[in-house]
Amino acid sequence: MFDDGPAHIWTTGFEPGEVRRCSGRSGQAEVLTIGCCLATREELSAARADAGRGAWASALRLPGSCLTVVRERTELRIAGDRAGTMTVYWIPAREGVLWATAAAPLAAFAEAEPNPAVLLSAFTVQGVDVLAADSHFHTVRRVPPGHALVLAPDRQPRTEAVQAPSAERSLEDGAIAVRETITTAVGRRVASSGRISSDLSGGVDSGTVTSLAAACGPLLAVTYTDARMGEQDDMRYAERVAHDHTQITHGQVHGTRAGVQHFDGLEDPAVLPFTDTPSFTLGLLAIKAAQLAPATAYGSRAHLTGRGGDDVLDAVPTMVIDQYRAGHRLDALRRTTAFARARRAALWPVLGQAARTQRTPYPQALAVLADTIGTGSERAAQRGPGTSAAQMLTWCGNGAATAWLTRTGRAVVADLVTARAQTARPDTAPGALHERLALELMGDGHATFDQISRLQWGLPVHAPLLDNLVVDACHAIPGYARTKPGDFKPLARAAFTGHVPDYLLQRRTKTAFTSSLYAGLRTNAPTLRRILTRSLLAQAGLLDGAKALASLDSAARGEPAPLAALHALVVTELWLATLPTARTTWWEKTTAHKQQEVTR
Repeated sequence: MFDDGPAHIWTTGFEPGEVRRCSGRSGQAEVLTIGCCLATREELSAARADAGRGAWASALRLPGSCLTVVRERTELRIAGDRAGTMTVYWIPAREGVLWATAAAPLAAFAEAEPNPAVLLSAFTVQGVDVLAADSHFHTVRRVPPGHALVLAPDRQPRTEAVQAPSAERSLEDGAIAVRETITTAVGRRVASSGRISSDLSGGVDSGTVTSLAAACGPLLAVTYTDARMGEQDDMRYAERVAHDHTQITHGQVHGTRAGVQHFDGLEDPAVLPFTDTPSFTLGLLAIKAAQLAPATAYGSRAHLTGRGGDDVLDAVPTMVIDQYRAGHRLDALRRTTAFARARRAALWPVLGQAARTQRTPYPQALAVLADTIGTGSERAAQRGPGTSAAQMLTWCGNGAATAWLTRTGRAVVADLVTARAQTARPDTAPGALHERLALELMGDGHATFDQISRLQWGLPVHAPLLDNLVVDACHAIPGYARTKPGDFKPLARAAFTGHVPDYLLQRRTKTAFTSSLYAGLRTNAPTLRRILTRSLLAQAGLLDGAKALASLDSAARGEPAPLAALHALVVTELWLATLPTARTTWWEKTTAHKQQEVTR
């Protein structure tokens, strides 16, 4: 499919329309995209021409969310998307480099074991770039989102940052670009997909995506609720949006009546779908099956979601410190005061923590965290049930799940944090850091959800709000500028007033799913106990299984518990239990003798 000189690339699992190639005359640059590339022919041709002039960034920032390969002569640049919904991994091979958009096949090729430091750190620490250039496997390297892998003969592989637009914008000035990029992200998907469906939770994000899609053509909008969520006002907003758009057919799924809830269907790990990284979607598998059933019955070819809305239309709490560093000190003080008031917290501890974070370089904060974890001290900020407003303004911290680790497990996590402290940049800003980490976490979660949906139900899932150009447009507006104290997603209102129902943009409430999660956990506690009782992390001496089970039992009784960490631990154990590591599972011998490069 792409066979030129030393480069051999093949794909599996993609539709024919998801692989595009733009070639010039002999010797000119060439661009290959795999995944959801929304560029027009003209845009793709212009990107190829830019690459030929050395302007790599424009070629690697096309509309959509895709893998992009740019070749000029013998040099290749390979990049995923900025949110990490498409990630590049690589390993050195005998004749060069083997790379892919999945880590597991490379791990099988290299006979690499899972990386326990990454697995444990993912649910025990916050504010730490756990993956960085690592992956969930030893020896398999990851190209961080926003970077490209550069390959050339007789040169060592290297990664380089893909230059993002640097012009900072105000909310008012940036709103037009936000509207244009999101409208394009939705509209081009509708135009190219045929029958489509969407989530319509009743929230601002899914409501905006659904409304924009309905302006382009008919679609099925699906709203999921249950007995506990029904106490909120999501359904009321969803019904109103569906009623006001004649193009929308509204499908409603009531989980309680359908008999599905969190953590259903995990009794037999052998029948669960495998994903390249541990997926929170496994804990929602039965719910997602019920939610997407109307879409598959409708014949949908693409299902749109509002995933990523909080990452691009909202901001993280530590953006207030970035605001202070940018010279807006009085505004930052006012925002911090409003934040403490909104969280019903005493003002001085919140201001004190903000000041400490402002004064402390990131590498120093990581070094302190590593020491705290390694020595077993409980002095570090613990983010978990009842996280305080002050703790939300820290650089980093260890969560309640750290208590589950053995001494060996603590040492493994501490070593990873120490390694990150040694490579962290001292000029890093906390808001920008936390914003990037949250975006990449959402991107990975969406990638595994899409992978499961394609495998289980044959339905690609799209998150237009995670597209490259959408992220660029939204993040060009600093977090402290795209939010306002006491307001809810004013950027969405500034961008879409007149294009999306006003009552949706004025919504101030947001539904929590905690009670539904507790209910599912309580019902499925016996299954979850069996999973944790067989814990491979515990068998490796890294996890105290009894302590993790005690937290599970507390949650089953409805007591405060680290629900997110429990969810993460369960799906991590399922991932380890079903990990296909045999080389023959992924690879077969051929007669080819040249360097081979693979995409999933």
